[in-house]
Amino acid sequence: MKKTFQLIGTLLLLVSLSCSSEKQQTIIKLAHGLDTNHSVHKAMVYMTDLLEKESSGKMSIEIYANQQLGSERECLELLQIGSLDMAKVSTGVMENFAPKMRIFGLPYLFRDRQHQFNVLDGEVGKELLENGKNYWLKGLGYYDAGSRSFYTKDKPVEHPSDLKGLKIRVMESVTAINMIKNFGGSPTPISWGELYTSLQQGVVDGAENNPPSFYLSRHYEVCKFYSLDEHTALPDVLLISTHTWEKLSNQERIWLQKSIDESIKYQRKLWADAEELALLEIEKAGVTILRPDKSNFIKKVNSLYLEAEANKEIKLLIQKIKNQD
Repeated sequence: MKKTFQLIGTLLLLVSLSCSSEKQQTIIKLAHGLDTNHSVHKAMVYMTDLLEKESSGKMSIEIYANQQLGSERECLELLQIGSLDMAKVSTGVMENFAPKMRIFGLPYLFRDRQHQFNVLDGEVGKELLENGKNYWLKGLGYYDAGSRSFYTKDKPVEHPSDLKGLKIRVMESVTAINMIKNFGGSPTPISWGELYTSLQQGVVDGAENNPPSFYLSRHYEVCKFYSLDEHTALPDVLLISTHTWEKLSNQERIWLQKSIDESIKYQRKLWADAEELALLEIEKAGVTILRPDKSNFIKKVNSLYLEAEANKEIKLLIQKIKNQD
């Protein structure tokens, strides 16, 4: 009988420890608005696998794609109140929550892709990741989102004057709105999830985004002209609610950041392939790809820099970016 009670006691202890172990696992809920075939989503899956290995199963991430938990702005609001742990949003949307991030919306800010990576991985990039902390938003890293270009339904955009009278969808970004106005178009903020229908129904005449987003969203089914003016290079930013961050132990923070850093390297490789594939596929689908003279567009945005540089902090950031190798 004594041995039987000891065995039962041991089993109960093991069950108790097992339940305790399960309770101690930290599960992070992460939301974004992209398709599951997108390189960012694939990088997040990679990040989740790395985190589980790094933490020996003590941490895991649940990913909610395709705007399951709302638009980018709605996800940011959920982060602020602590109802969501992490989210990926465009830095264009972040300017409403972290004012310095509006610098990324300035057209033709970077000389080339490598210059952009050097800025994001350097002092300026790290400074901007901390800019949203007063709004309960902490940046953890940037995913590559290439360069944004115009796509339209009925006529190509080869010169800024071609945008005159066209309603162009933009993100909820003052900088993006002002840029379209400078080019001569009519900026129309619309949620990404509503854009396909808006294009079909003529609510807008076109939009602007990078090649993989244009392709994976199937917007090429409606818009048959893609003009690679590459006006802005807005990275995606991975954020964590400060409510969640403060609950994590130092070790958990190290595991999470290491997994994110590795996923960023992985995503940049995926992005380069995805960009090439997207351009091939949209051309096969009958989209006319144009490569307009960028100098005509650059001339139209000088006033945006003058306005931005009226803010001393933004002016200093622009100088640091220009001086970056």
